Amino acid sequence: MEKSYCTAVVLAAGRGNRMGTEVHKQYLLLAGKPIVCYSLQVFQESDIIDEIILVTGEGEEDYCRKNFVEKYGITKVSRIVTGGKERFHSVWNGLRETREDGYVFIHDSARPFVDEEMLSRLYEIVRLDKACVAGMPVKDTIKIADKEGYAARTPDRSLVWQIQTPQVFESALIIEAYEKLMQEKDRLAAEGIRITDDAMVVETLMNLPVRLVQGSYENIKITTPEDLLTAEAFLCHYNILE
Repeated sequence: MEKSYCTAVVLAAGRGNRMGTEVHKQYLLLAGKPIVCYSLQVFQESDIIDEIILVTGEGEEDYCRKNFVEKYGITKVSRIVTGGKERFHSVWNGLRETREDGYVFIHDSARPFVDEEMLSRLYEIVRLDKACVAGMPVKDTIKIADKEGYAARTPDRSLVWQIQTPQVFESALIIEAYEKLMQEKDRLAAEGIRITDDAMVVETLMNLPVRLVQGSYENIKITTPEDLLTAEAFLCHYNILE
C-alpha cells in the first residue's frame, strides 16, 4: 500500500507550572539536550513523518527556531506557529497549517521517549480505523471518587488505559472535529464537558470510536521534578548518560 503523507504537530506552548521552574518544562535540559528536541529528532529521522509543525508560546517562535530547529538540524519543521490559551487552542492553531489529506500525529513535546516502533504501530492502525491513540493498560487499581472524596466505584483494571501521545487521525477527520469544537466550545463548557485530549474531540463531536494502540510505559510526560529524575533514569538504562 502506498504511503500517505503524515504531519507531526508538536505542542510546545505549555508553561508547565507544576515543574516549579522559570524555564518551560519542554525547554529544560535532559542529558544536556532540551526535552523538546528528543521528540523532534525522532520525527525528523522517521520514515513515516513527512513534515513537522511546531507550536510554541507567543513570542517564542524565533527562540525555538534558533535554539531547537536550526541548532539540531530539524529540517522537517515547515512552520512554527503560536499556541493558544488552552491546549485545544494550540492544537487548532497547528491543525490549521496542515494538509487535509493524509494523517496527523499530535504529540506533546514533554514526552521525549516516543520512538519509531510506536509511530509504526500507530500508522498501521490509523489507516484502518481513522483515529487511534497511544496508551498503556494501567498497573494500579483505579478508584472513581464521588464529590465528597469517597470511593464510588472500582472499574475493571483490565479495561483501564492511561492515555499518551502521539494521538493520530485522518487529517480531514481531526480538522472537521476541531472546527466543530471551536464552534461549540462554549456550549460544552456550560455543560461541564472539559476536553482533555484530541481523542475526546473525535469521540464527543464526531461520534467515532478511537482505537487504543500500545505505546510504552517509558513514554512518560515530564510534568514534575520527579518525572525529570525518572527520565534521567531511563536514559541511564540505555547508556545515554555517562
